[in-house]
Amino acid sequence: MLLASETNIQLTNALEKLIDSGIQLGTKVLGALLIFVIGKFLVNWLNKLFARILEKRKVEPSIQSFLKSMVNILLLIMLILAVIGKLGIELTGFAALLASAGVAIGMALSGNLQNFAGGLIILLFRPYKVGDFIEASTGASGTVKEIQIFHTILVTADNKMVYVPNGAMSSGVITNYNKLDTRRIEWNFGIEYGEDYNKVTQILQEIIAHDKRILTTPTPFIELGELAASSVNIKVRVWVKSTDYWDVFFSMNQTVYTTFNKECINFPFPQLTVHQA
Repeated sequence: MLLASETNIQLTNALEKLIDSGIQLGTKVLGALLIFVIGKFLVNWLNKLFARILEKRKVEPSIQSFLKSMVNILLLIMLILAVIGKLGIELTGFAALLASAGVAIGMALSGNLQNFAGGLIILLFRPYKVGDFIEASTGASGTVKEIQIFHTILVTADNKMVYVPNGAMSSGVITNYNKLDTRRIEWNFGIEYGEDYNKVTQILQEIIAHDKRILTTPTPFIELGELAASSVNIKVRVWVKSTDYWDVFFSMNQTVYTTFNKECINFPFPQLTVHQA
């Protein structure tokens, strides 16, 4: 009977310890969950506050997107450390674990570290900024939406988002179509052999003079470019503001086509003359 009584006491004590441990663990988990929920709310609020401060100080959009991305990651790391601390995990041991795995983590993140360094280079030398239309050596092209710490986000002409690593953007060839204020447009207009060249050039000059978007300096260029197999090709070059490039390009094609038909100037087409012996 005494042995059974001692066993019951031991089981009772063990059960009480298990219940106490469960209560403590549950308290820690609930506390960690509470910290995570409140912390996530604070992180979002601080991100919005930081964004408003940057906008108020009129920081360039390219730098804004980079800084906001970096601050968001730092705040999330702090939140994770706070949750781990609440769960009772020793941060010193956790730090030691990270240190022991540092080589492996460094090798795994070597590409991201390169992208981070590339982002800093982009912000320092500014080959492009938010809002520029660029074409990268990777083949991607589009309008720059954001420059984050690891990627540059492009929006393509058909409204697709492309994430390009900053490492490739900083080390590759970048064509920026908005860096300069003006651009040159070039056309090759073909006419039939036998058409009055002087009349055609005069009509082209009048079309150019009536389009106020075309700049007078540098002077528009109109010359006979090539005597091709089936056509006389007239080369036209004009300068416009970069923002007017495509509008002028397409409207010029339409105007020339309409005007040439009105003035009875024939467009060429491939022809083959066969002589029968």
